Amino acid sequence: MDYNTDRTQLLMPEYGRNIQQLVEHCKTLQTKEERNEMALAIIEFMGQRNPHLRDEENYKHKLWDHLFILADHNLDVDSPYPVLSADDLITKPRKMDYPSLDNAYKFYGKSILQLIEKAIALEEGDEKEALTHVIANNMKKSYNVYNKEHVQDDVIFRHLKELSNDKLDLTTLESLERSKIYYAANRNNNNRNPNNNSRNPNQNNNNNRRNNFQNHKNKRK
Repeated sequence: MDYNTDRTQLLMPEYGRNIQQLVEHCKTLQTKEERNEMALAIIEFMGQRNPHLRDEENYKHKLWDHLFILADHNLDVDSPYPVLSADDLITKPRKMDYPSLDNAYKFYGKSILQLIEKAIALEEGDEKEALTHVIANNMKKSYNVYNKEHVQDDVIFRHLKELSNDKLDLTTLESLERSKIYYAANRNNNNRNPNNNSRNPNQNNNNNRRNNFQNHKNKRK
């Protein structure tokens, strides 16, 4: 009886024993033309056995890399892609530099700093003022998430002025509730809720019907 422990080790078990044996047979073929022809057939078979790879980008390239892994990087065929070597699998990727924030207010995050740079670059006007108010409101949210405490608006104004090198200044405001976006948000909420502006038309109709009924009742008396 042929036991798995007596067979060659499966280098990629997800492809199964049959594909592993086909690759081993491909290595024994005498001519390169024969090996190339069989390698293409194996690649096609590997794609059929693992159809989920078709949803990935450059899945053909991955199949060829897997073929060389199955061959233990000892297969002389013409590959349409750079041949994967054993060293490529053990080489560590280049260490990516972690973005650093050169200020004491790291809890605001890099996106806030990018928005501040965008606001500074804008010309004076309503757009720049509105963006500055948006930045201040988001700074307050970030501060509260980081510190778990309520922060006074004057602290946000001071931090904004410092982070922008005194180019964005909201210290003239008493609070963020006095900003334009606060009033704009309230106006939008009022427009969405008709009860804040006028009575509900259905309620008015009901009141009119009750009054007419009462007047008619009084006349009959």
